[in-house]
Amino acid sequence: QAQLVESGGGLVQAGDSLRLSCAASGRTFSRYAMGWFRQAPGKEREFVAAISRSDATTDYADSVKGRFTISRDNAKNTMYLQMNSLKPEDTAVYYCAAFGFLRISRPTTFRVDYWGQGTQVTVSS
Repeated sequence: QAQLVESGGGLVQAGDSLRLSCAASGRTFSRYAMGWFRQAPGKEREFVAAISRSDATTDYADSVKGRFTISRDNAKNTMYLQMNSLKPEDTAVYYCAAFGFLRISRPTTFRVDYWGQGTQVTVSS
């Protein structure tokens, strides 16, 4: 069983950057493909980015492509989301996820086995 804890959220202005972290407990982090999701008020949770177990393959939602970068450090059991050129529409609670299944394709398909508790990102205009 994996426990995921996000950090790094906050209040920033449009155009600023933030880096989110997701720390995973246990010794099985490298066995999981990982990802980020977000949920804005009144909206459904949506996929943001995914990264394979080996860090070899990534995928992004069109809305963040070119601005966000997902990465992981298996030695530190930690995943990151570097968010640049933030926009007010990026405001949401961001969740870390461990995939039981991930296939990066068109479309990308997945099954989330574990969720973090979320971290708030607020971008002011």
